[in-house]
Amino acid sequence: MREFIVEADGGSRGNPGPAGYGAVVRDASTGETLAEAAEYLGTATNNVAEYRGLVAGLHAAHALDPDARVSVRMDSKLVVEQMSGRWKIKHPDMKPLVMEAARIFPPGRVTYTWMPRAENKHADRLANEAMDAGARGERWTPSGSRPTPPVVVEPSGPPGDAVAGAARAREALRGGVRGAAVSVVPEAPGAPAPGTSAAAGRRAGVTDGQLAWPADADVDARAARTLAGPATSPGGVTSDDGAVAPTAPAAVPTDIADAGASVSGGPEAASPQASPAVARPGAGEQASTPGWSAAPDLGAPATFVLLRHGETPLTPQKRFSGSGGTDPSLSEVGREQAERVAEALARRGTVQTIVASPLTRTRETAGIVAARLGLEVVVDDGLRETDFGAWEGLTFGEVRDRYPEDLNAWLADPAVRPTGNGESFTETAERIEIARARLVAAHAGRTVLLVTHVTPIKTLLRLALGAPPESLFRMELSAASLSAVAYYADGNASVRLFNDTSHLRT
Repeated sequence: MREFIVEADGGSRGNPGPAGYGAVVRDASTGETLAEAAEYLGTATNNVAEYRGLVAGLHAAHALDPDARVSVRMDSKLVVEQMSGRWKIKHPDMKPLVMEAARIFPPGRVTYTWMPRAENKHADRLANEAMDAGARGERWTPSGSRPTPPVVVEPSGPPGDAVAGAARAREALRGGVRGAAVSVVPEAPGAPAPGTSAAAGRRAGVTDGQLAWPADADVDARAARTLAGPATSPGGVTSDDGAVAPTAPAAVPTDIADAGASVSGGPEAASPQASPAVARPGAGEQASTPGWSAAPDLGAPATFVLLRHGETPLTPQKRFSGSGGTDPSLSEVGREQAERVAEALARRGTVQTIVASPLTRTRETAGIVAARLGLEVVVDDGLRETDFGAWEGLTFGEVRDRYPEDLNAWLADPAVRPTGNGESFTETAERIEIARARLVAAHAGRTVLLVTHVTPIKTLLRLALGAPPESLFRMELSAASLSAVAYYADGNASVRLFNDTSHLRT
């Protein structure tokens, strides 16, 4: 197995300001430079530029040999620690880049090591060359400092088409060109949003009362250009009935949990920052703005049909029911709901795989659907509900009476755990995001039914929309309801359906 060293760097003259990255791929045994990558990013922060350098370096290494092992060396402590899993990722601009970098090679084939800035001179030089080129209104081109004449491999598609760039890089490098300078141009997080067209309306794929999550066949496979937002805030659920608690103690009416109402408000209302602008045109060129018609064909998306489990005996009582309690089974009403959703899914006929949370109520719901569709059920622990600790089985009012200080702290901060060392909403959201990335990678182009709970479903929807955290507290999610999200190869997502319960009314 081949082994590569990837050295990457990024910089911003202003932070945020004019930014660029550089990356080098070396043969681990000989130290030979095999590929270079650099790009001017327009306005961005240092951290975004550093992550873009990492992504570009990994893409270039993958183009050389997708089966290789890679040792990444960077002078960014932040990137090394976050990619190694030792530091949490909180900034919204970082999360999509972390996920993109993690998908390029299989887990375990990439290691990360910090090195002093003085030892990262090659990648630093490339980053500065890219920024200098951008200041002149030009694209970066190799300096030609190596003895082998450089070969510049540009993407064949629109600016930012990393897939096309990697494919052409592979052709050139495997064709015997050593020391090639590969200009890999991955799509920056601030790429312009596509324009609108008649196809945009069809993309939603949803009409009232219909399970129409797949896009029309004549629509090019491109999701809305919404980057996933941060997972630092909770999926909003307080009880098995789907009622949502407010985040500020002062906003809690005395009867809110018993009423089972959705309440406005939520933790940390700050929305994700605007993505950086991107400037890529060469001298004398005009930058094109991609639209629906100009977007590359990304292939069929991974479509997740999100099914909340049917009712349990705790549901009508509006009690906390997470993953740390009695693990109730479906009630008679819940089993009937599962039968009805199974019939609706059978009529639609598009589900190819079923994945369920490990809790009894979700496995029972999934089993009923699977028997009707003739499919097996795969259990994924990442889809389980939040653990509510000592609050399991209690109503919101009972928790308020017994643990008022703990409840107030929990409502005010998504990082606070319920009494008894339960799971915080922040921890839940991070777990769900990891599960999402894993399942999207495993089921590209397929329609998968995820049978899960209120918190996971609302979190997936919020991330797909790039919505601010308080949006979780403005969603009603009924038992045995269906929602759907499509995930595209470029990391974008499109919500196709939300809280459909039409099958329960027939």
